[in-house]
Amino acid sequence: MNINKIISIVVTVALLAGIIFIITKSPKKDDGTVGGQSLFSNVSVKDGVQYITIDATNGYSPSVSNAKAGIPTKLIMKTNGAFSCSSALVIHSLNYQKMLPQTGETEIDIGIPKTGEPLQGVCGMGMYNFSVNFN
Repeated sequence: MNINKIISIVVTVALLAGIIFIITKSPKKDDGTVGGQSLFSNVSVKDGVQYITIDATNGYSPSVSNAKAGIPTKLIMKTNGAFSCSSALVIHSLNYQKMLPQTGETEIDIGIPKTGEPLQGVCGMGMYNFSVNFN
């Protein structure tokens, strides 16, 4: 095999890899649903109630979520061996301030969110935060 053929193969593989990367990383619609199904793995709707799940083990993940406005919504804070300050949750707009359990789930009723009014949470020390945008 000559050097020109090798270079041609390498360039072709690199281009294909780039195209695949661009296609798989394209942004999702930010209304949170397609045909009633959630696009975001941490947002689901069951029996007319929207559930947004945030992992609070070492910081908050995901740090930004997108959800639907106008439907009853509950925030589920999940911990699994949490020792960081992320277990000291503060949500100013809800006047909520509590210690999350070291391991478990805490359900917080956030009512019916309005479009354009994000929900923001922060740890007790202000080091970690998350937000939920409602569309």
